[in-house]
Amino acid sequence: MQGKPTSRYDLNDLHQEIDFFDRKIAYCRNYEKFDSEQERATAVQKLVTKRGTLVKNALEAVNRGIECDPKYIPRSFKEPLETVKAAS
Repeated sequence: MQGKPTSRYDLNDLHQEIDFFDRKIAYCRNYEKFDSEQERATAVQKLVTKRGTLVKNALEAVNRGIECDPKYIPRSFKEPLETVKAAS
């Protein structure tokens, strides 16, 4: 994981890393084999915690005024926007 983004390219990389963690979480929840559900929940929680740190860094960068190309925004960030647009 990287530190706080200082440029739009760092933010793009951070968004790609968030998207990667989204895919890792989905794989862990659906396909990865564990001996018990408790082990699965622990593994998913670790991934969610790491993803949360990345999301926090990305949101801080956006609040500081760093802009990025919309094509690099993670799919998990786009989904809520699409449901809001559909509801309008």
